[in-house]
Amino acid sequence: MSQANEAPPAGRLWGVGLGPGDPELVTVKALRILRQAQVVAYPCVRHGQSNARSIVGSELVHGQIEIPMIYPVTTEETTHPGGYEVAISEFYDEMAEQIAGHLAAGRNVAILCEGDPFFYGSYMYLHDRLAHRFATEVIPGIPAIMGAAARFGAPLARRDTPFTVLLGTLSEEILAAKLSATGAFAIMKLGRNFSKVKRAIDKAGLAEKALFIERATMAAERIVPIDEVDPDSVPYFSLILVPDGSQAQREEAINSAGWISVVGLGPGNDGWITPEAQRALLEASDLVGYHTYLNRVPERSGQRRFGSDNKVEADRARHAIALAAAGCKVCVVSSGDPGIFAMASAVLECVEQGPPSWRALDIRIVPGLSAMQAAASRVGAPLGHDFCVLSLSDRLKPWPVITQRLHAAAEADFAFALYNPISSERVWQLAEAKSIIAAYRAPDTPVVLARSVGRADERIVVTDLAHFEPSLADMQTVILIGSSTTRGIDLTDGRKLIYTPRSYAAQDTPA
Repeated sequence: MSQANEAPPAGRLWGVGLGPGDPELVTVKALRILRQAQVVAYPCVRHGQSNARSIVGSELVHGQIEIPMIYPVTTEETTHPGGYEVAISEFYDEMAEQIAGHLAAGRNVAILCEGDPFFYGSYMYLHDRLAHRFATEVIPGIPAIMGAAARFGAPLARRDTPFTVLLGTLSEEILAAKLSATGAFAIMKLGRNFSKVKRAIDKAGLAEKALFIERATMAAERIVPIDEVDPDSVPYFSLILVPDGSQAQREEAINSAGWISVVGLGPGNDGWITPEAQRALLEASDLVGYHTYLNRVPERSGQRRFGSDNKVEADRARHAIALAAAGCKVCVVSSGDPGIFAMASAVLECVEQGPPSWRALDIRIVPGLSAMQAAASRVGAPLGHDFCVLSLSDRLKPWPVITQRLHAAAEADFAFALYNPISSERVWQLAEAKSIIAAYRAPDTPVVLARSVGRADERIVVTDLAHFEPSLADMQTVILIGSSTTRGIDLTDGRKLIYTPRSYAAQDTPA
């Protein structure tokens, strides 16, 4: 008898746990199954983003059929007449039938699930609808709770201590009652429930022990003291841990392993990075910094990078300190020297303003070659005698303070190194600074504009005070202005070097 009309053997269903977010925490078996599947389905929000797919996107095989399972409801209210429960149930019914069609056609299907498929995982709702119809295997994954505990460096429970997982969707009264019992706790499903959960934690007297983390082990991981969390911005992928042990034990366990180094990368040339800075960067588990500076550090497997905008120094510093307090080995990267208009002072200020436990951290400042030193070396030694370093940015100090200091330094006949001379939002200050200095200096006073020193787009302009054009500068430029004794030397090869003599004769003293 002909077998041509017989249906092909059904495919196999796999529920694949991907762990908390770090691609390196996906199990070897999960990756093997993923590569074998002919169809890959994954949860997806309406705008197309899928955290599950992003974890293993580089492992997908060409030709695999992808099924984005676009949720009809995430955190918003539903307009479905049957409410949320009916809307989500109908969604799983529809997705189950779509996946069943592939399985019935003989295709193996892998359904991706963050964390563990059977631990509050979305996969389980499809499992209920499909496992009794098709051969099924579940591949376990590391739950987010375990990933978070590892990132904090805080053991959850010891010996016979009970460990309880709670949901933020519970009432405040139930949460407070359960948190008042003995043991360690994890609280999931925060989001809009955070304020209620925080009140329950306060009622149970656990605020000092509670640890908040969002997007644990992911590239955008953020650890914040629970009292500093903005309730209106708590994401779905966040949780609170209350480890076993006293506050003192927890701080000792956390702080013993973590450290924070504020590292100067120098102004741009890789050859100017010190061996000490290179060692710190290699030893670090996490790098934090302005994304432009982070891009100068070679990527290393297993090392996390947290880049941010250049105008959020305090937020960047707090994030780095919180990572170190959680047991991470953190490098905060700065261009030039971290102690000159850079991240060292921002970190120390946050330590001073933060909880007492931050003062127990191992904090190191790793120096770097400054931009003004590199700029000076390109033209000679214009900073060879007393000099003044000023930032012209009025974002962190008022402009009247800057002008007062310009007058005082110019009158005292200091040479100048001017940082942050001009930006798209500050187009007039440099011209005013030039006018102030010109009231005390001769028109032929040497001026150097050094842009991107040590980089491929380096540009050095040597001029004098009379012909100095502020429009030639930008935020990547350091400006050097000589004192009354600064002079030039014409070399036989046609070059001109500038220097300020170390001696200061009586006749050189300005009237």
